[in-house]
Order: sequence, then structure tokens, then C-alpha cells
Amino acid sequence: MNTSFSRAKSVTENDHLVIFTKDIKKFNTSFLTTAEADYVKEELANESKQVLVNQYKRVIILYVVDKNADKNKVLELSRKAGDKVAAVLNKRKAKSVTLMDENLTDELLAFAEGMCLGNYQFLKYKKDKEKDANTLSEIKIASKKISDKDISLLNVVCEATCLTRNLVNEPQSFLTATQLAKEFQALGKDAGFTTEVFNKSKIQSMKMGGLLAVNQGSIEPPTFTVMEYKPNRKINKKPYVLVGKGVVYDTGGLSLKPTLNSMDYMKCDMAGGAIVGATLYAIAKAKLPIHVIGLVPATDNRPDGNAYTPGDVVTMYSGLTVEVLNTDAEGRMILADALHYAKQYDPELVMEFSTLTGAASVAIGQYGIVSMGTVDSRTKKELNDSANHVYERLVEFPFWEEYDELIKSDIADMKNVGGPSAGAITAGRFLNKFVNYPYMHFDIAGPAFVKSTDSYRGKNATGIGVRFMFDFFKNKSSK
Repeated sequence: MNTSFSRAKSVTENDHLVIFTKDIKKFNTSFLTTAEADYVKEELANESKQVLVNQYKRVIILYVVDKNADKNKVLELSRKAGDKVAAVLNKRKAKSVTLMDENLTDELLAFAEGMCLGNYQFLKYKKDKEKDANTLSEIKIASKKISDKDISLLNVVCEATCLTRNLVNEPQSFLTATQLAKEFQALGKDAGFTTEVFNKSKIQSMKMGGLLAVNQGSIEPPTFTVMEYKPNRKINKKPYVLVGKGVVYDTGGLSLKPTLNSMDYMKCDMAGGAIVGATLYAIAKAKLPIHVIGLVPATDNRPDGNAYTPGDVVTMYSGLTVEVLNTDAEGRMILADALHYAKQYDPELVMEFSTLTGAASVAIGQYGIVSMGTVDSRTKKELNDSANHVYERLVEFPFWEEYDELIKSDIADMKNVGGPSAGAITAGRFLNKFVNYPYMHFDIAGPAFVKSTDSYRGKNATGIGVRFMFDFFKNKSSK
């Protein structure tokens, strides 16, 4: 993470400041000269939401919180404003900034979050890292109402989001399935959760046919990573299980993708797996009293001479058979084995994240997560509340059993694609064949990796899903 948060012990005349207010007639002018205060009041009277005062040694920015939008929208506007201010400070080569609130703690924390995430950079492969690096490295918070725990949790969730971005931004030349498992092991060692990695021979002995089929065309072996965080004073009797797609690179296999605007971005096809590992990291770092298990099947999907082919029939880990009609529908093949594996835990809830279908991206673009599943209305509300709070909003698609008709096969128990209609839904219904527990499917194909800068979400890997999951489990812990 490029930036960290700390508590401001004092405010000096050299500190860059951001002062929050929601009342343009009442704000802290103690850091301004009379002329500067008059200038700010004039700008605010003209309905400016953000006023910058350029002093000799620093800048002071007054940020006016929107009172008219709903709460979640206000927080999102604060994050976006934080991203813009981070850019201003980096242009001035500032190393730190102090944020001061007027009883606007949630807005300040959101603003700080936007600054930190907007300040993210992936410079590992740049020759001139120091030249290209942002200077802003510390965000200090001056607020009596924001606790040390609030600051700590903000550090945790931002760090986990940036870890996800790092993994998704890594090229396949480094991040093989084996390396992805090693990265999870390192996260577990750092945060305090256990990690077990199944190698190819173990996967073969378990007869995980979906994962093995997709891996047939690769010279790199597959992995299946099991992560577990089980604190002594857990509040849940049954574990929550997170499942993430770990296709470290997807050519489409023999059903080859076109390169332009398709295969050239397919290093991101393991974003679901990255979410799972980073969420376990955040939960363990924050010491939330929640028992959570993470499962990530991983491989690349290549068109080698031994690659699985359209027309093949694959016997899955569950024993069900699948007629493969498109080798580019590989994510559901490896996830199906993981979802069946999850049955042994008798889970409270299984939530699965995957860059699964272009249909989901076409339907809603990069602005939300396609969701569907079998959980009760109360759990769906809790999930939606968290998703809306962090502005990683859910769009629920129907999950009617009639869609199963579209994945019926003449020669096997099912086929792995359902035709041109309802592609995102038939993918979800395919996965539902391998579960017998409360289940939610999140298709992140649209927002996981973006091709132009999207405010604090940045460009390329966004890390979407981690903040949503952390908020959900944090709320569970507080109850």
C-alpha cells in the first residue's frame, strides 16, 4: 500500500490540511488569514464544494459535505473528492496531509479511504520507480470522535484492497497457479490464518475433473488452496466459505479468444481468487471473531495439443458429467469442483466471486456486481447494505430453475454453456448444480479490471469485492 493512516498528534503551520464542514456559514477559520477566510466564504456562496487556499508552506482545502444526497452517496462523493485531493497533493510533492472534521467522522473516513486507494500505484516493473512514485505516503487524522480502532480498520481494508490489486495486476509470466498459492501462503503467515495447498497429484487423487480438464493444455500444474481463519472466540457455529476463481490467464483454450480488448486483459481472470485471499487477510488482521474458509482452484487455460476440447465429456469432482461445448467457459468448470468441496464444511453461507461471464459485463458494465443465489431475504439485505455502504453495488439477476433447461445436454448431465440467451444466469445455474447450502454467486467481470481511470478505483485492477466483504463480516462481528 502506498499510503498509511495515523492519528495526528498536533497540527503545525507546515501541515497540509483538509477541513470538513457541512455548514458553509460555520467552519474553522483559525488556520486562515482574514483575507483568506473572506475568499473562502465568497467561493462557498457561489456553491463551490471544495475550496483550496494556497499558503506559502502548505495548502488548506475546505471540503463541503453534500447534505442533500443519501448517506451512501455522500460517502461515495467523499471518496471521489479524496482521490482528487490526493492528485493535487502529489502534484505539489506533498508527503503527508492532515484531515480535520466537524463531527463528520464517516465522511472523513470515506475521504481518507478515497485518498489512499486513489494514491495506489503498481510500479514493480517500472525502471524509474522513484521518479514515477507518488509522494503522498501518510494521511493523518485529527478527530476526537474517530477511534484508534477506526483508523486501524481503515488501514487493514485499504491494505487488503491494494494487495488484491497487486495480485490482479501481476502478469502471468510471474503469477502462475503455483505462485498464486505461494502468495496466499505469505498472506496467511503475515495475517495469522492457515493455508494448505493441494498439488496436481493430490488434485488427481481427489478426481477434481473440472480443474484437471481446464489444466490439460498447460505446462504449469494446477493448485487448489484452502485457507482458514478460525479464532478461539468465533461467533458463528458454522463457517462462512468464500470461493474464488483462480484462472491466472485465460486464452479461451481451443475456443480461442480474440486478442484485442479480450485476451490481452486476461491476466485479471483470477480476480475472484485474489478477493478471497485478501478478504481472509483483512479478517485475520482485524481479528474479527468470524470463522471463515477460503477456497481457490487455480490454473491457466491454454490451447495446447492435449487441451480439453469442445465435445468432451468431463466427470466432475461431484460425479456429475459435463458436456464441454466451449472451452472458454472454463471458470465454471473449476469453480464447480470447489463448490462441491465446500459441502464438507456444512457452511452457514458460501459466497463465490468470479470474473465469470462477458454477459454480466455487457448487462451492467463496470458499475456494479451481478449477483444471484439462494439465500434468505434477510441475508440478501445484509449483503446489499454492505455493498451499498462501500458503493460496490449489487444487481440481482433472477435465479429461476427454468433457466436449467438451457444447460441440459443430450449426452451428459449438463453442458457448460447455455446458448446466447441469459449467459450470466445460466452460468450461475450451472454452478448451483454443485451446491446444497445457502449460496450467493457474484460475477465481477465488469468492475474487476477497468481500462480507463475510474476515480479512486484507478485503472486496471480495482480490488472490488474486498471492501464489500470486509464490511459484511465487520457488521456480523459487531452484532
